Amino acid sequence: MHRARRAGLPAVFSAIGPMNTKHFVVVVYDISVDRRRTKLHTALLDFGTPVQYSVFECWLTAAQVKTMMAKVRKIIRPRKDHVRYYFLCADCARRVQTTQAGEITQIKEVIVV
Repeated sequence: MHRARRAGLPAVFSAIGPMNTKHFVVVVYDISVDRRRTKLHTALLDFGTPVQYSVFECWLTAAQVKTMMAKVRKIIRPRKDHVRYYFLCADCARRVQTTQAGEITQIKEVIVV
């Protein structure tokens, strides 16, 4: 069994590199209940940048993806709410284009002192 599958992650992680590498993930959701939609939006702020109210761009490690997906599962109602995760390779993320003035979310380098 692949290491990614054992960790409870999508199979894409077994094919795109080490578990500590950051990957570009686009999270898109459609939730009709305002309270749950707001709660999910607030939770996703810990993981990425909103580019539209229901769309987030995130640079995450496999562990962060697993944590994010667990938080999403606790908030949503699976039979009523719809969440999609798009995993893009680094080359694909560099080729993303936008018609708006905003830029594509970049990896944030963090230095701990």
